Amino acid sequence: MNRSLKIKAAIIAAVLLICVYGIIGIPKSGADIANNFKKNIRLGLDLRGGSQLVMQVQVQDAFKAEADATIQRLQEAARKANIDILPGNIDRNDPQTISDADKIQINVRGVPATKAGDFRQLVNNEFGQTWILTPVNATDYRLNLRTSEALKLQKDTVTQTRNTIEKKINGLGLAEATVQQRGSSETNPEILVQMPGVDDPARVKEILKTTAMLELDEVKDGPFATREEALAKHGGVLPLNTQLLKAVPRAGQSEGWYLVSRTPVITGRDLRDAHAQQGEMGRWETNFVLTQDAAKRFERFTEANIGNRLAIVLDKMVLSAPTIQNRIGDTGRITGAANREEAADLALNLRAGSLPASVVYLEERSIGPALGADSIRDGIYAGLAGIIAVIVAMLIYYKRAGINATLALILNAIILIACLAWFDATLTLPGIAGVILTVGMAVDSNVLIFERIREELRNGKAVLAAIDTGFNKAFLTIVDTHVTTVVSCAFLFIFGTTAVKGFAVTLVIGLVANLFTAVFVSRFIFDAELSGKRQVAALSI
Repeated sequence: MNRSLKIKAAIIAAVLLICVYGIIGIPKSGADIANNFKKNIRLGLDLRGGSQLVMQVQVQDAFKAEADATIQRLQEAARKANIDILPGNIDRNDPQTISDADKIQINVRGVPATKAGDFRQLVNNEFGQTWILTPVNATDYRLNLRTSEALKLQKDTVTQTRNTIEKKINGLGLAEATVQQRGSSETNPEILVQMPGVDDPARVKEILKTTAMLELDEVKDGPFATREEALAKHGGVLPLNTQLLKAVPRAGQSEGWYLVSRTPVITGRDLRDAHAQQGEMGRWETNFVLTQDAAKRFERFTEANIGNRLAIVLDKMVLSAPTIQNRIGDTGRITGAANREEAADLALNLRAGSLPASVVYLEERSIGPALGADSIRDGIYAGLAGIIAVIVAMLIYYKRAGINATLALILNAIILIACLAWFDATLTLPGIAGVILTVGMAVDSNVLIFERIREELRNGKAVLAAIDTGFNKAFLTIVDTHVTTVVSCAFLFIFGTTAVKGFAVTLVIGLVANLFTAVFVSRFIFDAELSGKRQVAALSI
């Protein structure tokens, strides 16, 4: 064997070893082979069984939240500009459906006539890029969201919801789960979640339902036994920039209410990390770490408010209101978890953030593992039957050259499975169909080459010259057919559903592998077989 063939043999051996390592790793026993294979080859929902959730994003919630935030900013800006508007005179409408989300409207009443010009200038300068101000009469106005901003808010809401759900799902250890947007952001904003191996999605739904909006608010007054008691103490009207929040009921304690600042000192967006751990008394708690900027802000606040109380608020419920004993840095803790799972779930929600809008479950479907096993078995049987039929046909029709094609076909399959493992791709039933189609494409490539070689032999060329010409002439045809198929797969991947994308991915990987096996490996086998012979009178093909 000459030097060129030795280099080719080394390349093929290296590719084979890398692929085998990607599939089964370095097993220490027969059981390790099966375990590593199951670990590296990720099966989809239709093969493994599991749960599927389809949820609709209620984007109108995000529009309401945007309007509420704008109302607070507008009230604060008007107060600073000495424009007297009573708090109750700025409100919004209440869109109830997705189609009405962009009809969100802020109503402003009772603007003093002498301040009308100042008010219009204030709104146009600070809110004009987002809202359109329209006078209703001399003292009343309405603000409507600009069309471009409404479209952007709809798209951002769906994207953020999908990303937050994905973080929460992955935080649960469901690394094989897929989270995808389904439908249009404007008319049908849906999120598809597929969780292979999850038979009961109840806990997942509970995690997704929890918004986990954390706030650290300054306590202005309280606790009060009832809401009415708090309102009575302040004359029925809450002080400016404050809100009443209910405390989480504790065992043996009555209902409590706290008057806290409406503007939080720290929010969940300021968290850098959160994790569950056991405290000094063995009770589970959730510890959190603030970002650098938030930590500096928190230090300044706690240093200036030693002796005052700070409310730890989660989802608008006061968990506790401890007294600030000294300056606090970048860490804090939330106590009261019943067990480790509750503390870990809270930490997960804090890390992932809150959903920008609520979701409604449109579909919940469970696929049993038995159905997945049936799909795997049927797919394997179909694949084996096809491969065996192809190998037999190749051996009968092309004789010894059929062995060449069979070896290239086996290596093609190994490379394809290894790539699925290396890329953490999920194998689905349509993916198995892509594998089977890849086998057909691989055979087609070998047929093109072998028929070219046969044609050159019939024309009277020597065996070595016929092999060389056959491979050279067939190569461009193989590349042409593969490129057109890959382009088709690209469109399937861009516009197709999850199942179609799985089919496209496996087919593209198989086609790229086929270029290596049908041209490089097959040519090497021919050259290796004939290298030691001075004269080759005939070729078994």
